[in-house]
Amino acid sequence: MYSTGDFRNGLKIEFDGGPYIIVYFQHVKPGKGGAFVRTKLKNLKTGAVLEHTFRSGDKVDKPDLEDREMQFMYRMENACHFMDTSTYEQIYLDEDHVGDAGNYLVENLPVKILFYRGEPIGIELPIFIELRVVETEPGVRGDTVSGGSKPAKLESGAVVQVPLFLNEGDRIKVDTRTGNYMERA
Repeated sequence: MYSTGDFRNGLKIEFDGGPYIIVYFQHVKPGKGGAFVRTKLKNLKTGAVLEHTFRSGDKVDKPDLEDREMQFMYRMENACHFMDTSTYEQIYLDEDHVGDAGNYLVENLPVKILFYRGEPIGIELPIFIELRVVETEPGVRGDTVSGGSKPAKLESGAVVQVPLFLNEGDRIKVDTRTGNYMERA
């Protein structure tokens, strides 16, 4: 069990019968009355965000969560298929559970799948991944006054803004948290 003194951003807790992650918290000690903790909680199953106030000393349960290393295999209809790298067991997640992470999935990409009570509920990508540019316009000579950028479509289907000097076939490093170009690979 966790006490309100253990709260920190990113802590996963069991609340109202479901798994939540603490997005934001603030310990408050008013001059009159007891201390309390204001929190913003995000439901790991549905993605809904709610605000809740805990009294100081309240306890919450630890959720039955497990991270498993898996490998993305392929996309079929509205589902993404993954394989456990240790047991070779295959599972699939529908597009709703994958969310924005689906923009960066390419074959054989290692990912972490989050399981709640044995059921897959979410996906965690590596922070940086290397992808190939499959479609972009050529940069125009002399068009760099403002350090320009142009849209580029990647092999995973995502579109990111890249510098003008990049061409089709180049490999780039992308930050999956923000979707921004980082550097040429």
